Amino acid sequence: MYAAQGGACVEVEPVQRNPWSTLAVLALAQFMVVLDVTIVNVALPDIQQDLGFSASGLQWVVSAYTLLFGGFLLLGGRAADLLGRRRLFIIGLLVFGVTSLIAGLAQNPEQLVIMRAVQGLGGALLSPAAFAILTVTYAKGRERNIAMGVWGGLAGLGGTLGVIAGGLLVDSLSWRWVFLVNVPIAVALAVIVPLFVRESKITSTGTRTFDVAGALLSTAGLLAIVLGVIRAEPEGWASLQVIALLVGGLAMLGAFIGVEARSSAPLVPLSLFRSRGLTTSILALALNGAAFLAMFFLTAIFLQQVRGLTALETGLQFLPMGIAAITSAVVSAQLVTRFGTKPVQFGGAALSVVGLLLLSGADATGSYALTILPGLILFGMGIIATGTPASIAAVSDVEHEQAGAASGVVNAGYQVGGALGLAAITTFATSHVEGLLTGGSAPQDALVGGFERGLLIAAIFAAANIAIALGAPRLRPTIDEVENAAVAA
Repeated sequence: MYAAQGGACVEVEPVQRNPWSTLAVLALAQFMVVLDVTIVNVALPDIQQDLGFSASGLQWVVSAYTLLFGGFLLLGGRAADLLGRRRLFIIGLLVFGVTSLIAGLAQNPEQLVIMRAVQGLGGALLSPAAFAILTVTYAKGRERNIAMGVWGGLAGLGGTLGVIAGGLLVDSLSWRWVFLVNVPIAVALAVIVPLFVRESKITSTGTRTFDVAGALLSTAGLLAIVLGVIRAEPEGWASLQVIALLVGGLAMLGAFIGVEARSSAPLVPLSLFRSRGLTTSILALALNGAAFLAMFFLTAIFLQQVRGLTALETGLQFLPMGIAAITSAVVSAQLVTRFGTKPVQFGGAALSVVGLLLLSGADATGSYALTILPGLILFGMGIIATGTPASIAAVSDVEHEQAGAASGVVNAGYQVGGALGLAAITTFATSHVEGLLTGGSAPQDALVGGFERGLLIAAIFAAANIAIALGAPRLRPTIDEVENAAVAA
């Protein structure tokens, strides 16, 4: 059976399946992937102590996943279209499940980081395949909007519940279970997917290329730059090793642009960047990712190592931020339709800055309600109020047939920006801690100083989004356009 989609033929199985059962399977898989992003953060201090991670090396538990996820996201989407979306979805599930198992059994930092990287690759195969299945399963209009709403809602819920689930698992069992919990879910989904999800793929007679070279060059270049930033703390910015990594990374990214310019079917069509809305949105979401990942990483460690909280107590202290983010998603969507994207994006960036500045003033003994809670709530509201209008603007003036590529580029930009920002911010924070310890400060005071320095730098990233918002287009989309853009990006 064939159907037309975007000028190509989409081959689908003639077998009839309940579309809402399909949605349940896809949403559960996406819930697992999003849950994994936040569930790990509250386990970081236990992972560091048990496996012997250095202060600078610990960030790779997060960065390895996000870099590979973002770096191969577009390749995963292309492979799903050409090889079969259900097939890639199942492969992604199995890769995710197997690497979760090995990560949970890791005996040293190297094993865990490598498995986290491959786990990110599994997510890069799974997520775009699931989203593509969703779009071909439901007709455009009310049914698709309902499906997208459920998909997006469960994704947001996964991020919020991750910190609670992580805390429960770490305190009642061990940090290893934040990875092992994925295994039975992934296996069960892989078994039942053929029962509820039909196969589909593009069968166009045009160019069928995966652009593997582009994906490898971009990901390797970004990994080199992140490693260069991290090595700058022990080696110094002027060291040959750091300079070689940074220059090599930039060279590979330059080669990536060259490959994309010559490719007949590039992963990233360079013509997309003629769109002011897309360009400003990529920058805005990359900065959003940098501020968010760094804040989450530093605050999770601060709450446990400085304030002495358990993993569960840490998760509960993050919970109001998740609730604020969910509330902000609803409110910002309404504000965008009334006032347009630009003022909402500007206001969201400003809220993020204020939240980070308030949070940076927390110390080892101050009241949670006065020194931590206000910053978490404002930051949770601001990060979503910045991202929602940016996601809408990203596809505002992009051709319809390139909308999928644009959404993929924006999503990849968020992941990659988060990894690069986390590397830079934690490197400066760790360097400040080492400087304070060398100067005779008590360990707890040094950790507080590093936390403050890191959040102040994150606030600078968030403040840059105020300038980005000023250059972004002002649009007044409909509610349907808001929902679709927010979910797609």
